[in-house]
Amino acid sequence: MQCEYYFAYGSNMNPSRMAVRGMQYRDSMAARLEGWALAFNKRAHGLEGIAYANIVPTDGVVEGVLYRLRDHQEIERMDPYEGHPVRYRRECLPVQTCAGEVPTWVYIANADWQAENLKPERWYLNHLLSGRPWLSDSYYRRLLQVPVFEA
Repeated sequence: MQCEYYFAYGSNMNPSRMAVRGMQYRDSMAARLEGWALAFNKRAHGLEGIAYANIVPTDGVVEGVLYRLRDHQEIERMDPYEGHPVRYRRECLPVQTCAGEVPTWVYIANADWQAENLKPERWYLNHLLSGRPWLSDSYYRRLLQVPVFEA
């Protein structure tokens, strides 16, 4: 499959994080993934009780940043950061934009890396909050309410 877009719903909503990771994209826009919900149930490698963002199938909506990649191979730069294919798998799913539906790469945590009763650390949640320009006010306010891991 040759998707030319990447949908970020976690820490990669922060364009600075994308730059540090060397991801090259042409532009970015707000997008919504329907039929899914944001969950902090992806276990952090080697860190007890710490969560990273994931999505789970429900009748909800996940908001995020849609990056139009430089080319269809650009997504491969992200794979090592997401632990693909061991920790996260990469699927091409349809997301909704103001311009219509777009087939897009999305990372989903593999079942072996999911757990309950996890929380993100403050620094990690701040990356999600930096996606504010692409998020609705209500979605942003929900992110502000996410409980964080207290060491």
